Amino acid sequence: MNNASAPATATVLPSGRSDLVVVGAGIVGLAHAFEAVRRGLTVTVVERDRRPVGASVRNFGHCCVTAQRGELLGLAQRSRAGWLDAAKSADLWAPEAGALVVARSATELAVLEELREERGADAVRLRTRDEVADALSRPVDGREDLVGGALLPADLRVNPREAAPRLAAWLAEQPGVTIAWGTNVVGVESGTVHTSRGPVHGERVLLCVGHDLDRLYPAEAEAHGIERCRLSMARVAAPDAFRTDAAVLTATSMLRYDGFTAMPSTDRLRAEVTGHSPELLDIVANVMCTRLPDGTVLVGDSHAYDATEIPFQDEATAELLLREAARVLGVPSVRVTERWQGVYASSPRGPLLVRDVAPGVRALSVTSGIGMTLSFGLAAATFDGTLTVTGAARED
Repeated sequence: MNNASAPATATVLPSGRSDLVVVGAGIVGLAHAFEAVRRGLTVTVVERDRRPVGASVRNFGHCCVTAQRGELLGLAQRSRAGWLDAAKSADLWAPEAGALVVARSATELAVLEELREERGADAVRLRTRDEVADALSRPVDGREDLVGGALLPADLRVNPREAAPRLAAWLAEQPGVTIAWGTNVVGVESGTVHTSRGPVHGERVLLCVGHDLDRLYPAEAEAHGIERCRLSMARVAAPDAFRTDAAVLTATSMLRYDGFTAMPSTDRLRAEVTGHSPELLDIVANVMCTRLPDGTVLVGDSHAYDATEIPFQDEATAELLLREAARVLGVPSVRVTERWQGVYASSPRGPLLVRDVAPGVRALSVTSGIGMTLSFGLAAATFDGTLTVTGAARED
């Protein structure tokens, strides 16, 4: 499954001045380019690689809307609308399939019930044990470990391997848009992005480079505490009857997302998981599954943090995640067809870095695992001028 083919023609930089220069062709950068085109602006996207290969193609393709909280919930809801607009324009696979949160204990179900009380029965639709089992295509004699669950219908699914490449291809066909692949940025100043192929000029510059902000503005990255989070991911053959396009979340998911962790029963849930599966907390697991359009299933993930990610994957971690995923799906085991290491920007100081590093130059990084979720919402807020800046420009 290739993400996209390399450009067939040589990269030619625009000779004039664009309204917007976006550095980085991940989904956050491309969402900003898409929003700029919708608003009639000219755009140049500069990307060092020949295709999207970073966080935007290595994830679950789960737009996790309902489990956000506060300002992020509003951004996620707005992003959902943007994803659907982009799906129509660029012919992206984006079913409104929701997320199915599986509860295997009374405590897990209590968290979901509390979220339902806060958000309402339309946003959080409780499911019985048999309804969850039917959604997972479990046989009648394989339902004993289930208590119930909840469907979060606002969540979206996309194909992470095709969404960014297809959106980039659509953008490249629009008047006033240039995508410079294989073009490395070596410096940025107001109005100009200096690249390995020469300067690119724009009225505004957006740096959407995720954890690689430290390559261009190390002081700003360090001030925000940006690290690289590496993930253990796998693609597996789907169990014979498994057909749902909904993302499948578990108790470990409830321990990661703010919408769940704000619930009164979360502390009790953490103690419960610590008691029966401390090894999952040791690897900072989020055991979940999502189905690709070809029927295979993405499984993950673990989380490890460092300024520079190591390239080695621990097999014990991978096997633990696969065993847990098999338990959720109600099968003895799953057959792996592909493994890889995910990566995204992370920071203990907050999920977003929005910083004006020079006049007309803004750095924007999602410093948590919700870049796909927030991307189009961030773009809309950027152009509306409603995005909260998290820091000021550095004084040299």
